[in-house]
Amino acid sequence: MTTSSKTLGDWLKTFDREAFRLETLDDYSKSGGVDAYRAFLAGEPQPEEYKTAGWVKTVGDAVRSGKRIYRVHILARPLTDYLRFELSWGYHRNMAAGEEFFILDTTSEENPIPDAPDFWLFDERSVGAMSYDGDGTYLGTDFLGEEHLSRFLAYRDAAMARAVPFSEWWAQYGV
Repeated sequence: MTTSSKTLGDWLKTFDREAFRLETLDDYSKSGGVDAYRAFLAGEPQPEEYKTAGWVKTVGDAVRSGKRIYRVHILARPLTDYLRFELSWGYHRNMAAGEEFFILDTTSEENPIPDAPDFWLFDERSVGAMSYDGDGTYLGTDFLGEEHLSRFLAYRDAAMARAVPFSEWWAQYGV
């Protein structure tokens, strides 16, 4: 049930303090950056349009204005080709703009929130639950009512309690 007249794009441009993202999938390859993903797989350099994508500006503008954008990705090793791409190209590009990343590695431990969907949480007051098909194609975001807020805050808190900073994780496991 959608309870916000704002779209995901609107929220990403108008949140006040912080935007948190939980990523749970191993493959988002049909949801954007398709040409960059192909270049990565082919061993080619990053396409210029990937380096300067709109998301980089969105993050940079938000961070420069004192806002925080951060995310946790729940994953297990060995990494899929897509995760190798996302972490080595995407995360490093977005970190340069000011986004913060954390990894909750479930390779040798259980996922503490196995039922959590992908979502965005804005200013601890609005939740956008994201939907994807089995091929990693983004299907849309459903903004949920206040009655769901405590569950998603608990998901965020559980993920952050077990996650490690991406740079630390990458130094140990990066490719």
